[in-house]
Amino acid sequence: LLENGANSSFVNRIADADLPIEELLVDPIEKVLAFEAAQRGIPHPRIPLPLDLYRVAGDERPNSEGLDMFDQPTIADLQAAIAHSRSITFTAPPIVDGAEAAGVARPVASPTDARDIVGTTIDATPADAARAMQQAAAAFRRWDRTPASTRAAALDRAGRLMQDRMPELVALIVREGGRTQGDAVSEVREAIDFCHYYAKEGSNRFSAPLELPGPTGEKNRLSLHGRGVFVCISPWNFPLAIFVGQIAAALAAGNTVVAKPAEQTPLVAALAVELLHTAGIPAGALNFLPGDGRIGAALVADRACAGVAFTGSTEVARLIAQTLAGKDGPLVPLIAETGGQNTLIADSSALPEQIVRDVVASAFNSAGQRCSALRVLYIQADIADRVCELLAGAMQELCIGNPADIATDVGPVIDEAARALLVAHARWLDSFATPIFTCPLDEEATRHGTFFAPRAYEIDSIARLEREVFGPILHVVRWRAEDLDQVCAAIANTGYGLTLGIHSRIDETIKRITDRLHVGNTYVNRNIIGAVVGVQPFGGEGLSGTGPKAGGPHYLYRFASERTLSVDTTAAGGNAGLMALDEGE
Repeated sequence: LLENGANSSFVNRIADADLPIEELLVDPIEKVLAFEAAQRGIPHPRIPLPLDLYRVAGDERPNSEGLDMFDQPTIADLQAAIAHSRSITFTAPPIVDGAEAAGVARPVASPTDARDIVGTTIDATPADAARAMQQAAAAFRRWDRTPASTRAAALDRAGRLMQDRMPELVALIVREGGRTQGDAVSEVREAIDFCHYYAKEGSNRFSAPLELPGPTGEKNRLSLHGRGVFVCISPWNFPLAIFVGQIAAALAAGNTVVAKPAEQTPLVAALAVELLHTAGIPAGALNFLPGDGRIGAALVADRACAGVAFTGSTEVARLIAQTLAGKDGPLVPLIAETGGQNTLIADSSALPEQIVRDVVASAFNSAGQRCSALRVLYIQADIADRVCELLAGAMQELCIGNPADIATDVGPVIDEAARALLVAHARWLDSFATPIFTCPLDEEATRHGTFFAPRAYEIDSIARLEREVFGPILHVVRWRAEDLDQVCAAIANTGYGLTLGIHSRIDETIKRITDRLHVGNTYVNRNIIGAVVGVQPFGGEGLSGTGPKAGGPHYLYRFASERTLSVDTTAAGGNAGLMALDEGE
């Protein structure tokens, strides 16, 4: 009824006996074409082009440009970029104050095929870490005193460089990170958006002090400044977007940065650093240290560390917090975005087809390796059988294979350690859970990579899941209409608060759930992945993070120090403006 009850719908109009049959049967495409011809192709002045989407809303920043993934020439260009990348040996050495450090290079293999050596990296040493922190500390004062507009201009240039080199970045993300081409395009766009968004926010908020009200004879100002050296530690599942987002925010606020990318994806990060330096970020203001967790620990423990931006597991975030709390020197802020036991609650008023479409995207895009990915689907018992049937059918259509193939829906998980955890969890589920569907794997096509077949199980309670399992495994729980409060209580008891989905056509139900569950990002009647910078600021609470939200208007404040300046103006003659209050009339 909702879909067909509109005045313009065929079902509605067919009941009108006075409507001529010719008008009822008019081709809607011909009608649109006729309208466009009458308008001579002139766009409506109040409908912005995609590039100006945010400018019209007063955001004053350009939107990143995407690619049409249904356009054959575009697909061919990406395929050519991926093929060309195989002729390049990418490198990721430590870079301290613009100089590359020496060391033993190790190969970086693709998770899609271990025989595909994407490039080489040199793991940083503790000595490199100490030197990077020293150089970043030495560069801090100069960078902090650089006008915010100048810092912003460099970040804007970095965003444009990434836009210009999108095919190259996409190719490297596909090969090194195992991401599908569509996911890689979205990630490059997110990195570009981070650059432009934080450039705009930094310029607006850090350029001039805020004049505060007060009594006559006194002037009060509040200004924002960098804190010092920020250590930025990013994950492998978004090797470009999160890496660039952390760095861009810290730099926009006037901090210098020592960046440690994930051990599995240093090559994408190294290319991003190259582009940021080319855009005008000084060498001393951005230092790059690839390596494992020991390098991250050394950076966090360094006395020069004035702040940490971290995305990763809750367990590692706890270790960082303990290190920061236990060391001498100033108290240091931790900005952490961590894991989640993300759920989607669907009631019987929701469309089963829409539920399944959004569940498949949320649970299995990027091989389930997103912070926001769906882990537990709560489906009302009245429609559970139908939804599970449709879910199995939709999963059967998923194509698992090489992400360099445009037909691939699900690529590999990041490495053998990740796959082993998923295999062990699936074996545990097989001992008691009801299987819904497991996608078939082409053993010959996937045997050289770290592939894991997406699968879904029905379980009796979310309480069985002690921690997040990071990969393409979906858990389904049935619930009765009278048990909604118990469902919310069970979800709240996990302690996580990252993403939540609600599928319902009943406003009262939606409000009841959102009032009960305190979650960073809630999505209603859509999928729960793909937060857009400046549109859906991203970040959780509880076990899922410290806040503030990345890509939001409050994020840069956490990277800043606030200072007030109060001046007694009577010492210089008082407030002369009082003598001319009436002259402005």
